[in-house]
Amino acid sequence: MSLTQNPPIPGTQPPVPHADARDLSLHRSAEVTAAATEPIARQTDRHLHLVETKQPATVWIDLDNSPHVPLFRPIIQELEKRGWKVIVTARDCFQVRELADLAGLDYHIVGRHYGKNRVAKVAGLAVRVLQLAPFILRTKPALSVSHGSRALITLSALLGIRNLTISDYEHCDLRLTNWLGSEDKKWFMTPSVIPASKYERPGMRSDHILSYPGIKEDVYVPFFVPDPKLQTTLGFGPTDTVVTLRPPASEAHYHNPESEKLLSTVLDMLEEHPEVKTVLVPRTPRQEQELRAAKPDLFASGRIIVPQHAIDGLGLIWNSDLVVSGGGTMNREAAALGVPVYSIFRGTLGAVDKHLAETGRLVMLESAQDVRDNLKLVRRSRNQAPLPTRRITLDAVVNHMQTILEDRG
Repeated sequence: MSLTQNPPIPGTQPPVPHADARDLSLHRSAEVTAAATEPIARQTDRHLHLVETKQPATVWIDLDNSPHVPLFRPIIQELEKRGWKVIVTARDCFQVRELADLAGLDYHIVGRHYGKNRVAKVAGLAVRVLQLAPFILRTKPALSVSHGSRALITLSALLGIRNLTISDYEHCDLRLTNWLGSEDKKWFMTPSVIPASKYERPGMRSDHILSYPGIKEDVYVPFFVPDPKLQTTLGFGPTDTVVTLRPPASEAHYHNPESEKLLSTVLDMLEEHPEVKTVLVPRTPRQEQELRAAKPDLFASGRIIVPQHAIDGLGLIWNSDLVVSGGGTMNREAAALGVPVYSIFRGTLGAVDKHLAETGRLVMLESAQDVRDNLKLVRRSRNQAPLPTRRITLDAVVNHMQTILEDRG
């Protein structure tokens, strides 16, 4: 599969890729309001200097899920540019390995996914913590960073490593972060659209709850370069209406089965429109099997295709006419790119998605009738390329990390 190779982030040296790896395209985001941006800029400008040290401190980043790859790629490059050493671990699930290869990241695979069963999840967490421990004990990181990796949070607490958890969904299960570790050694960082009060609870210091302007997709969107050949690579013609479909996260603790009912209605609509071609991006092999069994004719006719290898998801969104997703990063990426996006997420709505819906960049589908009335299977103009944006969100995120690293208290 031919994918566009992105240039390195301005002012940085790209990581050494695997021999056959190509860079993962990154995309444009929603505009950041001045009100959200100005306080962070003033707060973090003084941390822009490079760290001068003979033995730079090490930052440990764990890629626990597929959206973490594009998020952390520019963060890794910026940390290294500023003089910090970065080590990366990754869990072998949800195409994390393939996407990390596409991004040209140097990483260590440790552990896998253990399914939806709660007992299996807990056992799997314990196993992965034990698997990570020898490597982390050898490398001795000064700071660990993740977007909610339970294994990283747990091991950091056990070893007394300062830990920064990035979160953009305030209703996720935060008990591990609150219970484990010294409150002086753990921080939260969230988009400024989420009130800090959502994370204020016993076990977390209020002055350790940090914010950044925009949404997490703004970290990497300034570097997106569209690949005009991707649609042809996927086998679609110039007159096809292309839908990218991402099913709900059925194995997540916040999953609401109502999302499956909406997905079924969406599939029924797709069946009624032969001019529509759909790229299905399943979350698990089991999910793909279930959908094939539900709509065998759509798959057999080639009207629904499932990529056999990890592809440039951001480029896929840009080359689509619309996106239907069960929530999460793909919804926000589509909104950031200006591609029509419909959410069938039926869990508790977070502040970021509320903001996108209120500003008209995300359409929430809440019932089967809602799907019938409001889902528009029409083509859009793809002539306008995404406009570049400032890298203020990336700088704010990395500035916070640098402040924590430089604090020897």
